Amino acid sequence: MVNGAAYIGGGLAALAVAILVATFTLTAPVVGDAASVNVMPPSVDVTESVDLTLVEIFENTEASVVRLTVSRNATGEMDLNRNGVGSGIVFDKMGHIITNAHVVEDSLKTEVTFLDGLVYEAEIVGVDTHTDLAVVRVDTEPELLQPLTLANSSTLKVGQQVAAIGNPFGLSGSMSSGIVSQLNRLLPDEDTGFSIPDVIQTDAAINPGNSGGPLLNMRGELIGVNTAIQTNTGNFNGVGFAVPSQTVTKIIPTLILEGKYDHPWIGVSGLDINPRLAKILNLTESRGFLIIDVIEDSPASRAGLIGSNTTVIHEGDEVLVGGDILIRVDDIDVRKISDILIHLQRSKAVGDELAVQLLRDGNLIEETLILDKRPGE
Repeated sequence: MVNGAAYIGGGLAALAVAILVATFTLTAPVVGDAASVNVMPPSVDVTESVDLTLVEIFENTEASVVRLTVSRNATGEMDLNRNGVGSGIVFDKMGHIITNAHVVEDSLKTEVTFLDGLVYEAEIVGVDTHTDLAVVRVDTEPELLQPLTLANSSTLKVGQQVAAIGNPFGLSGSMSSGIVSQLNRLLPDEDTGFSIPDVIQTDAAINPGNSGGPLLNMRGELIGVNTAIQTNTGNFNGVGFAVPSQTVTKIIPTLILEGKYDHPWIGVSGLDINPRLAKILNLTESRGFLIIDVIEDSPASRAGLIGSNTTVIHEGDEVLVGGDILIRVDDIDVRKISDILIHLQRSKAVGDELAVQLLRDGNLIEETLILDKRPGE
């Protein structure tokens, strides 16, 4: 349940989400040789594909899933190294492996173990904390590398069967299965202050060590990278999250070529319009996004968007009103903040134009913003 203020380009929210490997400070990425990188992900003619059994899916994909062992420096009296275990996905024949950013954060040494037990030291090629994706690379024979095929996650439906493979609690090559529980979730990250949009929710069992491993459809194709669970205990409670393959296809090639990814940003914070706010604002529908604050020198401020400047008392509570209400971006109707974030994630880049429609004092206003990259990138 996401509530409270939310930033365009990310959200501030109260959600009991546990990242499956402890969070650490990122080391500087090592950028690979861009000229020699094939950044085109594998593809498949889905018209010729048929659903497989879980046994067939595992047998067809287990060689594409690796174990990552990460050594970190521990601060304390004994100053010992801390080891973390995560999962990874073979992306191409060049040795690039996808995982989560939080798996390789603060890594002193990252080792990749393949199905046959061979271990290679990996270099960190690129990291994007805003989508919790990272790429590492190993130098090995192409014959050892079995890339997974990427499916189009935009075609997913709630209720579809899925499977997850990874290394939960260090138990290598473990498989679980379930369904797509929901789509287009917003996954807040308290460390960055932004949220990961467009996330897949699944009830396939995901536990510490599964981070960075694949979520697969019933053709054995990659539909997501397992990232987090919602829990009060640190272990799986039936709600897991995966970064969709659409995001992987957009982010990973840039991480391989440049070592980082610049995310587009509008520069406002605010609230989703709920029935209570709609009543206070005399709106006929409870949809849209009320702008509370406009960040100085942001795309929103340069376009003249206005934040809330008036307080009213409603049922004993102070409520900020008077700000612009975003109701449409490009050709997308805005019901809530996630609609904006998903549109930015899927379709926009830094420097693109964004057409916005908003309500200001009951009048329909249209503006065009030029998207900046997020602060700090």
